[in-house]
Amino acid sequence: MRLPNYIEDLEAWKSEFTFSTEIKIRFSETDMFGHVNNVSPFIYFEEARTDYFNALSYTLDDTSPSIPIVADLQCDYHRELYFGNKLTVYVKVNQAGNSSIDIHYMGVNEKDEICLTGRGALVNIDPKTKKAVPLDENLKAKMLESKSS
Repeated sequence: MRLPNYIEDLEAWKSEFTFSTEIKIRFSETDMFGHVNNVSPFIYFEEARTDYFNALSYTLDDTSPSIPIVADLQCDYHRELYFGNKLTVYVKVNQAGNSSIDIHYMGVNEKDEICLTGRGALVNIDPKTKKAVPLDENLKAKMLESKSS
């Protein structure tokens, strides 16, 4: 497998993931050739990211003083996925800055083969002003702790 530039050492990178969520590939996520459409992994990343935030008690609702928005997102495809496959999507915070976080993703099939890898930057903003605001320090500590546990 050719490594994307955000992965230096595959085994070390994989060992830092502590959170995952299970996804069953739906028919609507496939193309006319029967394999997962190239936009579907971004939906899987979103689902895993949301589950991860919920596990950290990072609630995102209309009362939240700040919200993370996606600044960039990339996916690297390593193996095909098909309707009915089960995918385990791992998510971790790779780096946390003042108001942004860099999140990494890994999608593994039922044979424990890496099918997808990805990364993305999120910026924490005030929903009223749309300006970047600092991440809550307790949340940032939880995110970085989950990476090293």
